[in-house]
This record gives sequence, structure tokens and C-alpha cells, in this order.
Amino acid sequence: MERKRYLEIGQITSPHGVRGEVRVQPWCDSPDFLTEFDQLSFNGGAVPVRVERARVHKGMAILKLDCASSMEEANALRGRVLWCDRQEVELDDRTFFIQDLIGLRVVDADEPSLFYGTLTQVSATGANDVYHIEKDGKTRLIPAIRQVVISTDPDAGEMRIRPLKGLFDDAD
Repeated sequence: MERKRYLEIGQITSPHGVRGEVRVQPWCDSPDFLTEFDQLSFNGGAVPVRVERARVHKGMAILKLDCASSMEEANALRGRVLWCDRQEVELDDRTFFIQDLIGLRVVDADEPSLFYGTLTQVSATGANDVYHIEKDGKTRLIPAIRQVVISTDPDAGEMRIRPLKGLFDDAD
């Protein structure tokens, strides 16, 4: 399965102060993740931008980018999407980018010929993510927990699950 090198990580919502800092709405697990980068980019990775400093404030990332030194320049960045280079990110074991999960074939862990559907969406619910599995126009929701998701292999394009009793109409 082909993976994009650059991933959308957040969107600039407004300037923060008068020295060119911007408020960024994170599109990742937490705003802290956004503060770990020395460089991000615009336009799908085509325009690199250096992060001079970063911090978290009220659930948002506050970034000082080298392309803005005033409130006016920061305001001109409003609405721009920031991208990260996946090669600069180390993920924990069993942690994946959502982009790498979308499109995975979802099969039974014990009987791989049993196809449950294709993973089409991931919803963050707080306690755990929920995977949306679609087959024949019907969407089923499964919790993204270790008891259900046995293995995930984006390279093979497959996720193996063991549904909890009652999760699917046809499951025991």
C-alpha cells in the first residue's frame, strides 16, 4: 500500500500576539505532538517552514514560524494547512497514522477468509478510537482496542480483528 510522505498535521486558525506567532488547531492526537517539529511545510510538503519555537496553550499549539515576524504576517497565514514529513516521526508500536488505516481490508483474525469490510473512517471518542467498517453499503463500528484489533499491517493492506460477542449480527 503506497503511503504519502507528507501528512496534514493541523491548520492555522489565527495570529497569537503581535510577534508573528500563530494558533494551530491540531489534526493529530494532541497539540503536544505539533510542538516536536523543527520543520513543517505548506502545500503538501512543497514549501518548508522552520519552527522557531512551539508551545501548547489552551488545547492549541502556538508556533512561531520563520515566515512570520508580525501579527499582519501571521494573520496572512490564517487557514493554511501545515504538513509534517512522516520520516521525522517515530510512532509507538501499534500506533498508526489514520491515513495509513483508511482503505485497509478488515478480516477475521482466526478465519482470514472472512471479510468484514473496508476501514473507511476513524472517529476519536475519548476513551478509544472507533473504526468505521463498510461492506455492501452498510457501516459497522468497532472499538479500536487490543481485545478486538488483533493485528494491523498497512504494508499488506490488512487489519485482523476478533469481534466481541454481539458486535456483528453474524458473529457469535
